[in-house]
Amino acid sequence: MQLKTRRRFKQDRPLQDRIEEWAEQLRQQAIQLDPGPERDNLLKKARQADVASHIQDWAHSPGLQPPKGQSPTK
Repeated sequence: MQLKTRRRFKQDRPLQDRIEEWAEQLRQQAIQLDPGPERDNLLKKARQADVASHIQDWAHSPGLQPPKGQSPTK
């Protein structure tokens, strides 16, 4: 049995930029819809993408460091 090779490609833009663009696309799609569950779902996904972007900012902030003098726990 032959193993399938995994397709790989290098991303040309950072994850955060791609998330922000996706969130904006979702908002634009939602604007074109009448109020209802489909529009609500698109707006919910856009909010989740915004949260993911903010978490990415927070996780990579220079202020997120272990206390000095203490070893990190595993």
